[in-house]
Amino acid sequence: MKPVILFVLLCIPVLILQAQQENPGETAKTFIKQGDYNNAVLVLNKAIEKDRDNIELKKDLAFAYFLERDYSKSISIVKPLAESAVADIQTFQILGMNYKAIEERKEAEKMYRTALKKFPQSGALYSEFGEMLWAKQDFPEAVRQWQKGTQVDPNYSGDYYNLARHYYMSADKVWGLLYGEIFVNLESYSKRTPEIKDMLLEGYKKLFTESDMTKDQDVKNEFVKAYIATMKNQAQVINAGVTPETLAALRTRFILEWFDKNAVNFPFRLFEYQQQLAKAGLFDAYNQWIFGASDNLSAFQQWTATHSEEYNKFNTFQKNRVFKVPAGQGYQK
Repeated sequence: MKPVILFVLLCIPVLILQAQQENPGETAKTFIKQGDYNNAVLVLNKAIEKDRDNIELKKDLAFAYFLERDYSKSISIVKPLAESAVADIQTFQILGMNYKAIEERKEAEKMYRTALKKFPQSGALYSEFGEMLWAKQDFPEAVRQWQKGTQVDPNYSGDYYNLARHYYMSADKVWGLLYGEIFVNLESYSKRTPEIKDMLLEGYKKLFTESDMTKDQDVKNEFVKAYIATMKNQAQVINAGVTPETLAALRTRFILEWFDKNAVNFPFRLFEYQQQLAKAGLFDAYNQWIFGASDNLSAFQQWTATHSEEYNKFNTFQKNRVFKVPAGQGYQK
């Protein structure tokens, strides 16, 4: 072997080791992704010995201890950070996860209220605070926190997820559908998305179960009143049952009437997006994407096979667009 090549080969392991030593945070994150929390803790502790003021390393160490379920060590690291001027949203999130794990709800509630005073525009903190309150069985306050989250941070998906699940389990027939569909557009390909798609299909069945669609609904809310009235006008479309095909027809007619009668008074990004898809000839594919697999997986696969060009076009559009909800469209009082 030529001397130059041998020298290069000998240097490679040294260079790799040097790079790992220069970026211990990334090395630790790699160990965490592999589930090797002990090595992550080791690397981070050694790094902090050399850089005791590095906040990012301390947060990573607290998170690694949390994953190891060593909650006391995690709290001992992250709580002083949360009480300091350098605390950021992630600091409070890590401390909150620890408090939830040990069911220290009193301290958690105090911490979240402090965090939201410092970061009043954080949808993530509202979402996690609401989850803690829900576990505490303070259901009305949990819902208020999630609603506040959608108002101040309308593009954070977690609040919509929690609200969709809550309203689906309640007597309400409207908000579970709306929050759920906004969620699947904000978080289109996560582990939570199929759950909400299933809920949306069942939610439409729930909407049309009784002939009186206004029963137990908040028709004092003008937006809800308009939504139910517009849906009721299309009800004959689903007389043969709620399927992806009948839902596509129902929702197409809904959009046409909504933009004829209500869009000026109640601008709503979700409906604008549905109209955009309908004009582009992608609304059937969009409805299949939401409802198809939940209704009948084999039928959905058959539909995508026979409509491959349309479905591929929708998928390309879906993956290359950013769904954004403007502020001020929360019509729930």
